[in-house]
Amino acid sequence: MTIENRVTRLTGTQYPIIQAPMGWIARSQLASAVSNAGGLGIIETSSGELDIIKREVALMRELTDKPFGMNVALSYVKGSNIIDFVIEQGIRFVTTSSGSPSVCTRDFQAAGITVFHVVPTLEMALKAIDAGVDGLVVEGGEGGGFKNPSPVSTMVLLPLICSRVEVPVIAAGGISDGVSMAAAFAMGAEGVQMGTRMLCCLESPVHDNWKQAVVAARETDTVFLNQQSRPALRALRTARTAALEPLGKFDIMENMAGIPQLYFGGDMEAAIPLSGEVCGRIDNVVSAEQVIDDTITAFHDTIKGLSQRYTR
Repeated sequence: MTIENRVTRLTGTQYPIIQAPMGWIARSQLASAVSNAGGLGIIETSSGELDIIKREVALMRELTDKPFGMNVALSYVKGSNIIDFVIEQGIRFVTTSSGSPSVCTRDFQAAGITVFHVVPTLEMALKAIDAGVDGLVVEGGEGGGFKNPSPVSTMVLLPLICSRVEVPVIAAGGISDGVSMAAAFAMGAEGVQMGTRMLCCLESPVHDNWKQAVVAARETDTVFLNQQSRPALRALRTARTAALEPLGKFDIMENMAGIPQLYFGGDMEAAIPLSGEVCGRIDNVVSAEQVIDDTITAFHDTIKGLSQRYTR
């Protein structure tokens, strides 16, 4: 059931399923499980903890012999000589985000690194193409985490961008299983990225309180925050985030100061629990391997079922 297309050829993976680069979460424990299951584990840099990230890359090579990549969150690693840092890690696939890929794409490509840039609008997609990226991660506004203040849903954004570019596209935002993967492929994607679904894997390092909050959540249980500033955020509804929702602008760093207590201590009010609307479709905590296996099985079942039902 291996899928062969431009994304799997560029990543070297069995399946075109990419794990989102969630800050403090997308490290070797989770990323190696995703890679070992045939997807592409990604190591984050948005935490800015580059000494730790370097150790996580070394751990990845102990935990898996499969391909993995790294995300470069450009706005969060300014002044860190991130280009040389990434090249020194021997990474062969990078997603860039939170800034212009023009500052690093050519240098990465000269070092043999494939570059996909994360985009939330058509305008940004076309600018990334002009910068010479190898592909795009098209991220709909229903996804969790840092967002464009003017969100566009995946169902609108993905086919729009795919109709205007020729590079391979990975869909992100609202993807959690084989049905949503099949829908993304129908709209032009050749790969999918999962964030909230991977956050709820057994191998995810976040506290079980957060995972269970996602499992219990309805599709209406996220809030869109900081819309009058950058970045906007999509997060689970809690007492803290509900109080922040009416505010057009607030101090993000102040409200994220309790990340360790939230992520690893389980205090759901200590910081902002970033999560996507797809939380309403997630009802269990299973291994990364089961997520990927179930996704691929359902993907093939879905496209086969559609073909049988609607073609003559």
